[in-house]
Amino acid sequence: MKTVILFRHGKSDWSASYSLDHDRPVANRGIKAAKRMGLYLREIDNIPDQVISSTALRAHTTAQLAIESGGWNRELNLDRDLYGASPGTVMAVLGEQDDGYDTVCITGHEPTMSSFIYQYTDAGYLRFPTATMARIDFDINSWSALGSSRGSLRWLTRPKELD
Repeated sequence: MKTVILFRHGKSDWSASYSLDHDRPVANRGIKAAKRMGLYLREIDNIPDQVISSTALRAHTTAQLAIESGGWNRELNLDRDLYGASPGTVMAVLGEQDDGYDTVCITGHEPTMSSFIYQYTDAGYLRFPTATMARIDFDINSWSALGSSRGSLRWLTRPKELD
């Protein structure tokens, strides 16, 4: 079995000074939520083997905060293709992963996250607020087989549900 954890970036700071959307930072509320979600994965013993994030500042900051606060002891890998990605692009990134990784966390954006769940599971359309995580299990042994399979949504957790 291969598991995907989808992780939407934390609330961004719209009042910050930035020139491109790609460079928008995480707001204080988003920082707190990212740290809480990192701890949550540790608490439920679901630390990913691999963490891949969009290169957008708010996304990779969210992932790094979760890694640090949860003590995941994982490197953060950045993939520019995840910024503005379609669900198919996320599938392509996952399909390239080493089969030694059973759980991969993808940190990115909306509407990619909710669209991925809609397209590749039977869960239907779900709201995916900032810093939300979802776990999807795929009954496969190799990431390269991912494109032809459908997953099962095991859980979807919003940070406000943990406070």
